[in-house]
Amino acid sequence: MRWEWVARNTGQLAEATLDHVALTAVAVAIGFALSFLLSVLIHRRRGLGGPITGIAGVLYTIPSLALFAFLVPFTGLTFLSAQIGLVSYTLLILIRNIVAGLNGVPADVREAADGMGYGRTRRFVSVELPLALPLIVAGLRIATVTTIGLVMVATVIGQGGLGNVMVRGFSFRNDTAVYTGAVLIVVLAIVVDLLLAGLGRLVTPWARTRGG
Repeated sequence: MRWEWVARNTGQLAEATLDHVALTAVAVAIGFALSFLLSVLIHRRRGLGGPITGIAGVLYTIPSLALFAFLVPFTGLTFLSAQIGLVSYTLLILIRNIVAGLNGVPADVREAADGMGYGRTRRFVSVELPLALPLIVAGLRIATVTTIGLVMVATVIGQGGLGNVMVRGFSFRNDTAVYTGAVLIVVLAIVVDLLLAGLGRLVTPWARTRGG
């Protein structure tokens, strides 16, 4: 490791880290919004579960390099191309966890809410969704950490955040750049995972109390 190189390129590393965070945040936000809507649809109409998760599964199994190569002729070497690819890899993880969380709400809890005069929408927002939050947050953590790793692959279209630093390091045989980029990606994944874990504990105090 050449620490003088790290010191000289602090600005570049900070910019690459911010790009990495932005790519991850946008992809996870869009992926979560789409997954939540699709999961609610599955929850309301169970017959749609197979087709929706099947399509999400197919997208998840497409190799990232092949997917980006397919997208480039249509959307170019752009932020949009990176986001289409990254979002598609979040769907299966998020949909499975959201649906599992909603399906995990005990039937007697739903019946009790109905007996108290809750309508379908109010029961979903006030009862089912809060009880499903632990699994939803768990899925969000997995999807986010996975996306942080996948952003590096988007460097093939010039949108890789810290992956760009690593690729330049490989190109110029600069081991310090490669190791620094890899370490920053790992640290970023750990920090974000811990933050989401803390957020999960904050929004589900009843689960923490029950665990204690």
